[in-house]
Amino acid sequence: MPAKQSLKGLRILVGRARHQASVLSAELRALGAEVVEIPFIEIRRPRSYKRLDQALKNLCDYDWLILTSVNGVSAVWERLRKLGIRKSSLASFSLASLKIAAIGPSTKKAIENYGLKVDVTPSEYVAEAVAKALRNKVNGKRVLLARAKVARDVIPQELKKAGAIVDVVEAYETIMPVTSRKRLKKLLADPKRKPDVITYTSSSTVKNFLALLGADSKLKLKLTRIQIASIGPITSATLREKRMRVDIEAEKYTIPGLVEAIVKAQKLPKQKNTKKDYAKKKKK
Repeated sequence: MPAKQSLKGLRILVGRARHQASVLSAELRALGAEVVEIPFIEIRRPRSYKRLDQALKNLCDYDWLILTSVNGVSAVWERLRKLGIRKSSLASFSLASLKIAAIGPSTKKAIENYGLKVDVTPSEYVAEAVAKALRNKVNGKRVLLARAKVARDVIPQELKKAGAIVDVVEAYETIMPVTSRKRLKKLLADPKRKPDVITYTSSSTVKNFLALLGADSKLKLKLTRIQIASIGPITSATLREKRMRVDIEAEKYTIPGLVEAIVKAQKLPKQKNTKKDYAKKKKK
């Protein structure tokens, strides 16, 4: 457990969706950090719940339900409530034949809060690990994957290879909050308010952050003096793909893991990033 005030004097920009930022922000503030919240991502309902509703009405036909985020859990249970499917009915499905897989501890906890058992949670909280954990369990089985509209296809592709019949349904959509653009640019342009660390908790937060900055090369240059903190290898891969550094990467791909990694990084000698470094990276 990081010592209290171990992040004192550090200003950290949190770019999670508004309704999710509080957990990360609270942990950082408890350690003495000054937190600035500007969402790089916004969660909204899909244009249609038709496919999700149809799948949930026939949930007893599935052998596995896979949920890859807390947002997915919330969306599924909201639709079950709207459809009049009671928790007791769902529990009977689960006890009979339906098994549930969660991508990580936060998703697992959200499912268990509804009184249901999670059968599989991989040791690493990424899509590849979910697919690996299930591939020997799904041959000839029907699998329902409820997720964001835009997501990597690792799980459905790998499970289909393993002989599963996979239905992928949209439970929610992630978009770029354009209202964040002005605040973000103003923050980065102000030397007295500029953050020391920016946190990225998904590939979408990386892509949306860059989209919010647009073609402003001067603001992008200022990032060379800010630590970039990633929640895990998939987010880090997106950062590198977008020609951004990864100064900090969580060993455990969770919010507590990210906070721990930020604390640990402050104890290490700081690397100096100069305009020349940025120019060299642009030429590569």
